[in-house]
Amino acid sequence: MFTFIVGLIILTAVLLVLVILAQNAKGGGLSSQFGGSGASNIMGVKKTGDLLERLTWGFVITIMALSMLLSTNMATPTGGSNNDILDRAGEQAAPTMPAPQPAEDTIPEEN
Repeated sequence: MFTFIVGLIILTAVLLVLVILAQNAKGGGLSSQFGGSGASNIMGVKKTGDLLERLTWGFVITIMALSMLLSTNMATPTGGSNNDILDRAGEQAAPTMPAPQPAEDTIPEEN
């Protein structure tokens, strides 16, 4: 499941890059790539920009949703504790030391 979701994220990211590169910052974008008026007759300049903008937002939202799904999938433990070090430390409890005995008076009593 983890590999599948990561693969979808990578595929969506590549598509997002391609859609962003198809846009032009000055407004020409994909419509100017096909000879200007030819693409304008098919989809219209305004509709081409709208389509690329919607695709951009769709891919961004998809990447965010898949990332959140992946993080929640990894956050829930599937069985038992995820911290093996703490489990082993609990099993290897240190031996208890005997309680200290009160020290005997080392000064000899004078008679």
